[in-house]
Amino acid sequence: MESGFRTGLAAAALALLMFSGTSFAGEGTSPLGVVELFTSQGCSSCPPADKLFGELAARGDIVALAYHVDYWDYLGWHDTLASEENSARQYGYMQAFDNRSVYTPQAIINGRADARAANPGEIERTLLDLKAGGKGLNVPISVRRAGDTVVIEAGEGSPDARAAIVLVSFAPPTPIAIRKGENKGKNITYWNAVLRVQTVGMWRGAFARIEMPATEVERKGAGGCAVLLQSVSADGRPGPILGAAIVRKQ
Repeated sequence: MESGFRTGLAAAALALLMFSGTSFAGEGTSPLGVVELFTSQGCSSCPPADKLFGELAARGDIVALAYHVDYWDYLGWHDTLASEENSARQYGYMQAFDNRSVYTPQAIINGRADARAANPGEIERTLLDLKAGGKGLNVPISVRRAGDTVVIEAGEGSPDARAAIVLVSFAPPTPIAIRKGENKGKNITYWNAVLRVQTVGMWRGAFARIEMPATEVERKGAGGCAVLLQSVSADGRPGPILGAAIVRKQ
């Protein structure tokens, strides 16, 4: 499905991460890549992509984040996980890629390329091609609990590199019974649905360390969080993702 609806302003805030009983995807190694799915409960084309995305999220070597958009709500079902901010992020990618419109389901890989979200072969090939071409996750990122703080660390990169350190919180696997609209009668479990996004610092090519109060992170109640080291244009459009890590609540 395609749309040319308005762009909103991206807002940011933290959501919960309970570090007791969490697992670190790709701990000690860099993940293969970041897959950002733009989807909607009201999109008839999305359920196959949502199913595939659940498999990607469970793999452990991919940072998988699902952004539910709100521009299909007029079709009869208001997506219970959607936000204007999620739609704004997709519009930002649309502008960055010089595309003419947005659509669902869409997969953005490493902030650099888009792929058909229901095609596992295309997503896998794009991940591997980007890595082989030096456009994978080349900057190490870690997230850990240290006493009463949460510590985010970003490794070294090119001296002239610049990127935002972005904290993305997401919901646990969420089953939804859809009662209206194009997917009426379907029961779908949604994985890693993004709740909030927050830029917590900047990275300038050198090692960076950020400490945050653990209580501020833990009190929100989400299923986990990801840290993205992402280039951002002067006008705020999302760009290439240079590094990433994910922590999930067990």
